Amino acid sequence: MSFKVTVIGGGPGGYVAAIRAAQLGAQVNLIEMDSLGGTCLNVGCIPTKALLHVAGTYEGLNKSNSMGINVGNISLDWPSALHYQQSIVKRLVSGVGGLLKANNVTVYNGRARLIDPRRIEVDGKIIESDKIILAVGSEPAKLQFPGHELDNVIDSSAALFLESIPESMVVIGGGAIGVEFATMYNSFGAKVTIVEMLPQLLPSTDSEIVNLVCNDLRQKGIDILTSARLQEVCKRDQYLQVLVDHEGEKKQLDTQKVLIAVGRTPRTSGIGLENVGINMERGKIKVDSNFMTNIPDIYAVGDCNGQMMLAHVASAQGVAAVEHAFGHDPVYFGHILPACIFTHPEVASVGLTEEQARQRKIAINVGVFSLSGNGKALIESEGKGAIKIISGDKYKEILGVHIWGPHATDLIAEAALAMRLEATLDELISTIHAHPTIGEAMPEAALATDGMAIHWPPGLSVN
Repeated sequence: MSFKVTVIGGGPGGYVAAIRAAQLGAQVNLIEMDSLGGTCLNVGCIPTKALLHVAGTYEGLNKSNSMGINVGNISLDWPSALHYQQSIVKRLVSGVGGLLKANNVTVYNGRARLIDPRRIEVDGKIIESDKIILAVGSEPAKLQFPGHELDNVIDSSAALFLESIPESMVVIGGGAIGVEFATMYNSFGAKVTIVEMLPQLLPSTDSEIVNLVCNDLRQKGIDILTSARLQEVCKRDQYLQVLVDHEGEKKQLDTQKVLIAVGRTPRTSGIGLENVGINMERGKIKVDSNFMTNIPDIYAVGDCNGQMMLAHVASAQGVAAVEHAFGHDPVYFGHILPACIFTHPEVASVGLTEEQARQRKIAINVGVFSLSGNGKALIESEGKGAIKIISGDKYKEILGVHIWGPHATDLIAEAALAMRLEATLDELISTIHAHPTIGEAMPEAALATDGMAIHWPPGLSVN
């Protein structure tokens, strides 16, 4: 059976859904109001990580004398760094366009609006469809506070295209976005302060790993204020004056830029959801386990359903939604969703944190291995980092893995696969890992559950 499928949104959820629908034999239209690739490719994952790579390289070169490399005076050519960033973005956006064309997906550039459950308007043109996939993404969350309209109060999109490196920056929000930008601009030489309302940075990350990360950020000169609320931003000569309530104490921070990085909100207004009667909850599109809305044959994937705002999650949901629309039984493991934070070194996690497991009263064991006991980590990051594994007490099944260290965002794939295959600690331990690699610390963390790590003294804390 051949369907007409229309996908609204060309980000990682939308373009992947469109390609999968085409592979299954559908006649596919994709509507994107801006550039293909969505937030991730244009003002999110890719440009941020490109600049973080520049920042990491710059930071590394400034420390290269300790490795016997004398490179003289290092300077940052910021316009060239931005050009490098945009060259990566343009190449990937072009690649998405090429993939859609190769799969015979018809692309419309314009703003879509649902007329009814079968018809969509794009700049006056009506497109009829049997199935509709909403993949309209998200936008930076906005805070309303005195001074929010001042010129040097910026969001994460604007922070990617500053004319120059600021002397100082206050980052409001200590989640993944805020911490990544703090890392980046600190490496470039800005004096950075992070202001987070909650008691810890990176609230969804295992607290033991967060403590290690925060200690490292502070050693690099980043100030961290947790349990702190932004009160007001005022203009003072060439600076902004940021007023913060920190645990009941009033603090004044003078800075050139204030970055608002308090997360993202679904971009669901103005697309005609009310015309169709799609159920919403606090701006999010409500979906079932197959990502179908309350209206048959209309699905919502990625950031707009608010389940977990990550590009790879959007792509997986897009595939699952299309396969369900075609009558297949999609496979989507919503409890095995890796998350990555590109600090220096990186942070990555999958599954339950220790806190979550204990809150659910799950009987667990915990193993932690310090990467200062790993040769490759000593070479790459002076031994900074740790791997933590949460496992079930009875069967030793892996319930969560949390990593801070070099290549953490690549290593987490092994952990996700282990969980997908319902692997146990014994299976991880008995899998021979190559040496010298960071990966060989994974079975060491599993061994540490019973205090049997080979390359770490018994009873010695990793902190």
